[in-house]
Parts: sequence; C-alpha cells; structure tokens
Amino acid sequence: MTAIKHALQRDIFTPNDERLLGIVNVCKAGKKKKNCFLCATVTTERPVQVKVVKVKKSDKGDFYKRQQAWELRDLTVVDAKDASKENPEFDLHFEKVYKWLASSTAEKNSFISCIWKLNQRYLRKKLEFVNVSSQLLEESVPSGESQSVAGGDEDALEEYQELSAREEQDIESMMEMCEFAVSNAEAFAEKLFKELQVLDGANIQSIMASEKQVNILMQLLDEALAEVDTIEGKLSSYEEMLQSVKDQMDQISQSNRLIQISNTNNGKLLDEIQFLVNYMDLSKGHIRALQEGDLTSPRGIEACISASEALLQCMNVALRPGHEQLAAVNQQQKLFAELRDTFARRLTNHLNNVFVHQGHDQSSTLSQNTAELTLPKHSPLHRDLLRYAKLMEWLKNTHREKYEGLSRTYVDYMNRLYEREIKDFFEVAKIKMAGTSKEAKGKFGLHGSSGKLTGSTSSLNKLTVQGSNSRRSQSSSLLDMGNMSASDMDVADRTKFDKIFEQVLSELEPLCLAEQDFISKFFKLQQHQTVLPPLAQPETEEADGSVPSRMPPQADHRHSVSSEKDMVRLMMNKIFQSIEPELNSLIALGDKIDSFHSLYMLVKMSHHVWTAENVDPASFLSTTLGNVLVTVKRNFDKCISGQIKQMEEVKISKKSKVGILPFVTRFEEFAELAETIFRNAERRGDLDKAYVKLIRAVFMNVEKVASESQKTPRDVVMMENFHHIFSTLSRLKISCLDAERREAKHKYTDHLQSYVINSLGQPLEKLNHFFEGVEARVAQGVREEEVSYQLAFNKQELRKVIKEYPGKEVKKGLDNLYKKVDKHLCEEESLLQVVWHSMQDEFIRQYKHFEGLIGRCYPGSGITMEFTIQDMLEYFSSIAQSH
Repeated sequence: MTAIKHALQRDIFTPNDERLLGIVNVCKAGKKKKNCFLCATVTTERPVQVKVVKVKKSDKGDFYKRQQAWELRDLTVVDAKDASKENPEFDLHFEKVYKWLASSTAEKNSFISCIWKLNQRYLRKKLEFVNVSSQLLEESVPSGESQSVAGGDEDALEEYQELSAREEQDIESMMEMCEFAVSNAEAFAEKLFKELQVLDGANIQSIMASEKQVNILMQLLDEALAEVDTIEGKLSSYEEMLQSVKDQMDQISQSNRLIQISNTNNGKLLDEIQFLVNYMDLSKGHIRALQEGDLTSPRGIEACISASEALLQCMNVALRPGHEQLAAVNQQQKLFAELRDTFARRLTNHLNNVFVHQGHDQSSTLSQNTAELTLPKHSPLHRDLLRYAKLMEWLKNTHREKYEGLSRTYVDYMNRLYEREIKDFFEVAKIKMAGTSKEAKGKFGLHGSSGKLTGSTSSLNKLTVQGSNSRRSQSSSLLDMGNMSASDMDVADRTKFDKIFEQVLSELEPLCLAEQDFISKFFKLQQHQTVLPPLAQPETEEADGSVPSRMPPQADHRHSVSSEKDMVRLMMNKIFQSIEPELNSLIALGDKIDSFHSLYMLVKMSHHVWTAENVDPASFLSTTLGNVLVTVKRNFDKCISGQIKQMEEVKISKKSKVGILPFVTRFEEFAELAETIFRNAERRGDLDKAYVKLIRAVFMNVEKVASESQKTPRDVVMMENFHHIFSTLSRLKISCLDAERREAKHKYTDHLQSYVINSLGQPLEKLNHFFEGVEARVAQGVREEEVSYQLAFNKQELRKVIKEYPGKEVKKGLDNLYKKVDKHLCEEESLLQVVWHSMQDEFIRQYKHFEGLIGRCYPGSGITMEFTIQDMLEYFSSIAQSH
C-alpha cells in the first residue's frame, strides 16, 4: 500500500499541488468488484482545501487516473455500519449516499480517523460520524495542544518525503567519487558507514574538547525553546482569530451566492411573466371584433381577420414546462377557446346567410340568359366571398368540423344552382342545334329536350345501282331520308352545329376554371395534406383501348389522407355532376342529326382537352372533358363502322351498268369534309386510322361488286372506281394513304390494259385466231419460214383471212367497238377518250405485230394488210369526232 501511496502522490497529486494524507482500497458495495482508491488530500497552498478523491486504474495502461472528487465540507455523514464488529462496509453522504466496501476493516478505520482529524484541523464543521468507535474519535487534551497533536499525526501520516534537487545532486556527486557505487552497493554502503563512524568520532572529540561552548549552546537552545513556546502561543491565538475571520468570510461567500441565485431566479421569473404577457394577451379591440365585429363591411372584415390571426397566434404559443399549471394561463386558454367557438359560430352563420342571399340574387338572373347561349357569370359572388378567404383559412386551422360543414353547404347549394343553369343552357343549345323547336320536331322527330330522332339510316343499306341517272336520284332520296351523306347535308347546318358546339365548350371552360380557382382560394386548398370530406365519389367509366383513361385514381375507401388537389376535384365533381351527362346528351343529339357531326365534335373536344391538360392535367375540367372525349371517340368509331357496314351491304342492279359506286363517292365526300375539319387538329392520328380502315373496305368492296357485276365488265368497274379513288387521293394529298394511292393507280392501269386487250380481240377476231395459230406452231418448234407450208396456215389461207378485213370493215368494227365501250363506261368519270386512245395504241401494236409475223413467216410473198397505220389513225379520229 505504501508503494501505491507513493505512486499516487507522485503521478496524480503532486502535479496538482496536493498532499495525500489518507488512502483506502474500496469497491462499490453490491456490485462486481471494480477496485479503486479513496484518497484524503489537502492543498499545499492557502486557503487549504480538503477533498476526498476517487482514483481508478486505467483500462488502457498500468497507470492511475483521477475519476471524481468531493469537497470535505460537502460531507454530512460518515456511516461505519457497525462499531462493535469488524465490517469493511461504510457510507459517505455527500449530495447523495455512496456505499463502499473496503479491502479490510483496518484500512476503513484508518481512513475514517484521517477524515475526522482533517475535519478537526481545517474545517471544524459539524460532521456526523455514525456507528464509529469512540477510540477512533478521541480528542487529545486542550484545544491549544490539539493542533500539535494533529500536526504530529499529520507528520506521522507523512511517512515519505521526496528528495530535494540539492540532495539528489549531492548523492550523485558522492556516487561519482566512488566508481563502484552502482556496481557494488554493499561495498559502497560499507565505505559510507566507515566514513560516518570516522565523522561521528571526530564530532564527539570536538564536542568534548569544547564543553564550555556546549554549555553555552545548551543555554541558548533553552532560551530558543522558550521563545519558540512564546511564538507558538501567539501563533495559536492568531490562528484562532483567523479561523473566526475565515468562518465569517465563508458565511459572507455563502450569502453572496444565495443572493446571486435569488437574482437569477427573479430574472427568469420576469422573463416568464413577460413571455406570457407578450404572447398570451389579446387586446380588447380584438376581443370586441371577435364577439361582435361587423362581417358585412370591408373594414369590419379586416378587423375580424386581424383579431382571428391574433387569436390563432395566442392559441398556438408553445408553452414552456410548468405553464399549464398556472391558473392565469388556464383562464386565458379558456377565454381563447370561448372566443374561438363564438367567432366560428358567428362566421359560419354569416357565410351560410351569404350563400343563401347570393343564391336568390343569382336565381333572379337566370331568365335573362335563357334566350341566348351563354352561362351566367358568378364573378360577383366569388368576389364577395373571397373577402372571407383568410377567415376560412382561420376556420380550417381552428375549427375543422365547421369548416367541413361550410364546404358541404357550399357544394350542395352550388350543385343545385349550377344544375339549373346548366340544364337551361343545354336546352337552348339543343334547340339551336336542331333549328327552332317546331322545325326540330317536324324535321327530326324531337319530343322534348331529350327526344329521339325518327330519321332512319337503315335505308342506305338497301341501296341498289340502277344505271347512272337512276342510281343518283335514288341514292339522293335515300340519303335525304337518312341524313347521313355528307354531300346531301347542308354545309351551313354543319357550320352552325360546329359553332354551337364550340360555343358550348367555350362557355363551360371558363365557368369550370373560375369555380375551381375560387374553391382553391376560398377554401385554401393548394398545398397541404388534408382529410377528404364526406363528398360523393364520381362514377367513372373505363375508357376503351383506343383512348387512354383520364379518370383520377380512386380515393382510398377509408378516407385516408389525400392531397388537397384531390379534395378540390371531388368538390368540383359534386358541384358540376350534371355537366358530363348533359354533354353526353348533346353529343348523342348531334350524332343522331348527322353522324358526320362526330368529326366536328372530336376535333373540338380534343382541342379543349389538350388546352385543359396544359393548364392542369388533374383538374376537374380535364378529367370531365377527357371522359366525354371517350364518348365522342366512340361515336366517331361508330360512324366509321357504319360507313364500312354500308359498303358491305351495297347491292347492284343486274339490268344497269355500275359506274362509280356510291360508297366510293361517299368516301370522297368524307375525306374532303374530314380534311377540312381536321386541318391542324391535335387528334390527326385518329383520322389517319379511320382513313386506313375505310380505304381498305372501299378496295375490298369495289372488287366484290366488280366480281358480282353482270351488266358491266369487271375490268370496267375496277378501272373506273380505282381511277376515281386515285384522283381523289391525288387531289387531297393524304399522306397516310400514299401507299393506297399508288395501289389504286396500279389497279386502275392494270384493269385499263386488261379491258383494252380483251375488247380489241373482237373487231379482227378471225385474223387474231389465225396468227394465234401461227404463234402456236412456232412455239411447237416449227421454223418461222416453214409455217407457210402448213396446210391451215399457207399463203392462200392468210390472203383469205386478210380479205375479210378491208378498211371499211375495220372502221365499222371499230365504230361498233366505240359504241360498246361508250355503253360500258359511265359519264361521271370521263374515261371514254382515255380508253379509246389506249385501244388505238394497242391496235397499232397488234398491227405491227401482225406485219412482223407476215414478214418473218411469209417472206417474199408480198402479202400485206388491206389498211395502213395511217388509215387506222384516221379511223380512230373520225369515230371519236363523230360521237
């Protein structure tokens, strides 16, 4: 233990100017043994401070570190647990009780005795020692001697004194004089002992030689001792006086500390009071505005807004711990709650009255707009209500139930108001769309605003071709009955319909945008998250594959937290729930009047949907118009399917020539109308798809009709109709049908050539058969110059056949051919001259071919045709001019 004590003194306490007077090896009672040392120390400088220090061995190395220290003046109780038995446990009561277990009872008793002595010498405070043996606490005689006793004990405790620097230097010089001092310590010690004996002997002889001087020295020593006793007495009296001064200074220091604590507490209390006064005090003017402020005048509304914001700020103050227990704070919070409820009730009642009052004013203006296709403007109502927007925000933050109640009231009221306005608006639109109401009922069979059309489209499916003139007259009458053909529908009526439909959408768009903007501003529904109010979910329909679905995602069935944009959209769905059915009804009426109206509606609706999506893709307007666009697209697809069905059901007459088929003409009219309507349209792709479907159906049914034709040759039907299709596509320049345009030209050219070849085989029939036989013999291997030796193809037979076709007969045959071609071809397409010129070229080609065969197979015979190429040109020209 002595070595540990010296090590602790050197490593820990000497650097801090402290002296180690007592030490005990302990561990905490009741826990795993983690040994440490409790040390009793005093400072070397005055005023002396006495401490109890806990020292622990470091985990990282073999050295000790200072862990915790307590002032001895803070020690109140020392409990030794048991005074009669040996018990190593003891307790030290500082700010809390520390329980220790000493390594031995002797160390514990020595440490407790050291603490008692230090208290007696330096503190003299009332320190309670419990369960401590009286032997450890024996006080020596009088107070005058107690100091020396204590000093003696202190000296006894101080068993070790470090060497001074001078002592270390003397020892080192002495060891240097003796070279073997380090290598042979015993010899060095023996030498030192001998020298010490020599010195002692010299000293004794010197003392004995000067006995007189010794007596004088002893006398001086006695006098010095007497003076020392006198000085010690004075020092003791001085120390007692200084001790009283020290106690008084300690008391003054304690008083100053208490005064500082009191001032600090007073400052904190003042800060708390100022905080409560500044942030939880509502002015009388604000209270009066909340209780009885005027909610009709602009000045009153501004006062109420300021008062409500001040109230909200007071209610949202973050109170510090303990404020809730103050009666004044509770009273103020109760006042704030009463003011909040009172003002929320006043504001709710007033806004309800505003809704009703504005509703009556708005209803009185409905009759003024029924004659014109316009919707009433609600900007005055919105402007009046927006003055309360900040109050609605306050209501939303403070009284959620009343806020949601007001939103439901507004939605229900506006739903009824808009339902009446929109119904009247669409009534006017339907009347204007069909003309006057009487004309509409007479012309289209309308019965009421949602009546049905009596016109039939099935008549077109029974169209038959009976000659060019009869076909046109019959198809015209049938198309007038069905109201489906673009050529028979008055352009002015379609333009009127287009304008009416555009005006309907143009009126609805600003109405919905203005209402949505108002709801966002008035109900403060822009950014934050909120709980959906119990509004009805809109019923939606899935879009087909051709048009992507534009419906918003379904709200969670548990009404969980959703974005406020969804809340705006739900409120708009409730307010304008009649728009989509009315639009669908109007679209159905327009489609029944003329199925080609779906083209106009598709373009207009697509444009408005595109515009709405650019503003806000998730808005109510974008969603609703997107749903209606699905219906319009279906009507458009139905129109295309109807056109194709009519093509498939067309029947031709067996007694008259076919000419240009009616569905080819209708395709031309459809394409002309569609190109006019879809110029610069957003949904050009839908039209291109329809074009492809229609043109493939046209091609297929032209071939079908041509195959079934008995009066008109198949080649003529194919040639005329594909020429018409080619001309139409070339004129309209529809880029998506370039391949079909080339295909139509190819079919037209092929069938023109086929018709010309087949027709020219008839005027020179025997001559054709003769040369076909010649070519057959050559093909069988007969040499061309030997063909004339064949009995059936000799020169006499050739001359006989040629004589049957003199120029006059040829011209007559060509004239009959011209009449027959004229009978086959229709007037609309004007292909007679084209066909006649092609026949001329083909005839000349055949003539040259015949002459070539005569030259090769009958060389030197001098046989020639009885007419020349020049004769043929004159024949063709004169026949064409004569007709």
